[in-house]
Amino acid sequence: MRVAIGSDHAGFVLKERVKAELMKMGHEVQDVGTDSAEKSVDYPDFAIPVGERVASGRADRGVVMCATGIGASIAANKVEGVRASVVTSDETARLTRQDNDSNVLALGGRTTANLDDAIRWLDIWLATPFAGGRHERRVQKITDFEAKERHRSGTA
Repeated sequence: MRVAIGSDHAGFVLKERVKAELMKMGHEVQDVGTDSAEKSVDYPDFAIPVGERVASGRADRGVVMCATGIGASIAANKVEGVRASVVTSDETARLTRQDNDSNVLALGGRTTANLDDAIRWLDIWLATPFAGGRHERRVQKITDFEAKERHRSGTA
């Protein structure tokens, strides 16, 4: 699987751990940055390119990280076709894939007390299939809304 990853300075340590784990699992990792925890940078500069790679098909999935995962998920979700979700437990990791067909995982570099937890959530998220069924109808409503907004704004 091709996985794009990116973080700001607050998510850098976690990004490096996620990157190593993904590579160990045999995935192709596309790291869009940042390259240090020392210099303050802005999460949209990394989350949006991850979202663009996923939405364009250059990556199958994406993982974004910032201090809480919240800002990075908001930024990634501005890219049409991205369904980014902040994950904070085994249950949210499973449900965001199973019910929402999320294609970008958002993690918090400063709110995840144990990096091993984040890696377990990553494993669950990668392994969980989309359930489809009634959930497919709900995800389609989101996709339809995005298309309607694109048409309304004249960018279709």
